[in-house]
Amino acid sequence: MTERWLVGLDVDGTIILQDETMSPGVPEAISRLREAGHVVTIATGRSWMATRRYVEELGIDAEYVVCSNGAVTMRRVGDEWERWNVETFDPTPALALLRDRLPEARYMVELASGQRLFTEQLDDWTLDGGRRVTFEELSDAPVSRIVVVSPDHDEEDFHRLVADAGLNEVSYAIGWTAWLDIAPQGVDKGTALERVRGELGMAGERVFVAGDGRNDIGMFGWARSLGGRAVGMGQAPPEVKDAATEITDVVEDGGLARALDTLPAPAQVSAAE
Repeated sequence: MTERWLVGLDVDGTIILQDETMSPGVPEAISRLREAGHVVTIATGRSWMATRRYVEELGIDAEYVVCSNGAVTMRRVGDEWERWNVETFDPTPALALLRDRLPEARYMVELASGQRLFTEQLDDWTLDGGRRVTFEELSDAPVSRIVVVSPDHDEEDFHRLVADAGLNEVSYAIGWTAWLDIAPQGVDKGTALERVRGELGMAGERVFVAGDGRNDIGMFGWARSLGGRAVGMGQAPPEVKDAATEITDVVEDGGLARALDTLPAPAQVSAAE
């Protein structure tokens, strides 16, 4: 049995700071893990378009990368990438409920192809190749996610909204900049990473994940269920910390690098099977 670990890392608030610079020590720690033979990948709520730059900047050579909160898994094919697994759902019921309660919000959907359709421009969204449409056009095809941004509402407002609207047919997460991200039912970063783990044939007790947001709770539960490690960042909300197996320092103080450095050193990792 190989001693390699499957390492799945959140991006915002884990790998990077709010200004999108790297958390101290992260590039060096990831490089050490790669040299050790561990499989280091990203598991993020970001789209592939907004994720690829970090894969390249960090020299991540994993075959699979998890995006869109688990709804999209990319696979490396030579020097290119393909959309290996994409989960979709009919956005119509959720959009109708949301518009009734948040008529002034900005809405975006991501199609199975990766194209984004949006009702209004928003600086925080990566919309290269996207298309502005009417609200009604958002429901024209199955989607892998719905994103809702309402600047006048905070995280607690979104939690109440989800409860009041009865959004129980889809999975949702509140982003760290207070937006609502809705994915297919039963899909999260953990379900995607489990598919990747199965493809790679890696041991369940050697999974290591790290994150700081409510959209990481499912991933943490997956790691715990396998006997692996789920690392909550020091600045994470209480419910995220409660879901973790351990807590590291805040992102500004290099919490991720400190946690990564606890994984086996190169000499301790046997050759791949």
